[in-house]
Amino acid sequence: MIINKFQGKTKDEAIEIAKKEMGPNVVIMNVKEIPAKGLSGMLKLKPGVFEVTAAVEDGQNQSVEKAFSEPKPLPKSGFDAVVDEKIELPKGPALVPPPLGEDWLGAIGEVSKIVQNTEDKPKIPPIKNPNREEAMPKKPDEPSVKPENTLIKAKTMVSAMDKYSASHVTPQVPPEAVEEKPQGKNAGYLRMIYNTLLENEVDEKYVNMILDEVGKTLKDGSSIDYLISNIYQKMVLLLGKPAVIGNIENAPKVVFFIGPTGVGKTTTLSKIAAKYALEGKKVALLTADTYRIAAFEQLKNYASIMNLPIGIVYSSADINQAIEEQSDADLILVDTAGFSHKNESQKNDLKAMMDALDEGYNKEVYLVLSSTTKYKDLLEIADSYREISEYKLIFTKLDETESYGNILNLKLYTGSDISYTAIGQNVPDDIEVLDTQKIVKHLLGGK
Repeated sequence: MIINKFQGKTKDEAIEIAKKEMGPNVVIMNVKEIPAKGLSGMLKLKPGVFEVTAAVEDGQNQSVEKAFSEPKPLPKSGFDAVVDEKIELPKGPALVPPPLGEDWLGAIGEVSKIVQNTEDKPKIPPIKNPNREEAMPKKPDEPSVKPENTLIKAKTMVSAMDKYSASHVTPQVPPEAVEEKPQGKNAGYLRMIYNTLLENEVDEKYVNMILDEVGKTLKDGSSIDYLISNIYQKMVLLLGKPAVIGNIENAPKVVFFIGPTGVGKTTTLSKIAAKYALEGKKVALLTADTYRIAAFEQLKNYASIMNLPIGIVYSSADINQAIEEQSDADLILVDTAGFSHKNESQKNDLKAMMDALDEGYNKEVYLVLSSTTKYKDLLEIADSYREISEYKLIFTKLDETESYGNILNLKLYTGSDISYTAIGQNVPDDIEVLDTQKIVKHLLGGK
């Protein structure tokens, strides 16, 4: 986002200068009158100047025709108001996305109320399906409508009409729709935040949910600081308080680390083992990974460095015996084999081992995920491992990505608590309890 200030003798002149310098799609964030300096200004003998604060996003000069030139396919997933592919949005005072689950006319109506701060029903241009001649069906008992000077986002249109058509649609937006409107200043702010969250790979349906909740409490003319503060607090609450390994006093505490191959389970386990060992806790390690040749050797090296006992679990029948041998420990960390979530055989083996654990033991399970994994794969992984056990979440490799959206996505999708995040390979330094404020700040475009 680029923000600049411009001055003119009148309000209109200052706005015109801003548009000339930053393009016709500039968002006017604030207008104020600055009196002339000195005694003449105090006595109003000399006119002052008007200063406008204007903002525009990078690359916002593309035309509406170009933005709508190629229709995008509708999402194939089961989520409402989600577009999997990134769509270039037309620039201008676009609308905040509507609430989920409404028909497309009703959804656009709710959005228009936020932007225009009025109870008038919105008017929209006719929308035609390119695969058939007739226009899209109108909502029963609705009067005919004509387009007004309100830009309707391509993503909002496609998402809201998902229930009506499985084919591509190309909204016909009149050229005048991109003109700046003086009212509805909140719309420009919300649009910038909306795009920022999408760029950080937050699922569109969760962006819709967050902005819809915040939009209900806003009044037109709210400052950008007030708006961001409300969204920030909402997202911090959604991420929730991190849930770390606790209640070690009821020893021994048995903690399983599960997850796909290559996400860093063994390294993460070693970091947590070192942390508690340095705090004076008695920690023991077990490995149930008998698939990888070097798995035991890797964990054995960590155990040797930290002077911790280590054992092997060969099958589900061995789990209770292996834990019994380490019963004097406060904390027993169990490293499991990584495997594809599509491998039913290995998944069943892991479930059998965890189900065989004596119910008298104090048990916790942590699903370790890489923040670099594709969102669609993360959803499948989360569903697959849910069949094995309930779990808390650990995200690794945050140092290998700039997009933290999947952390919030998986929290909201699974409902599971997030515990730790890992930012490198160093043991025990590169792990920390989830810093919700830092994650939310990053998602909103901060560093």
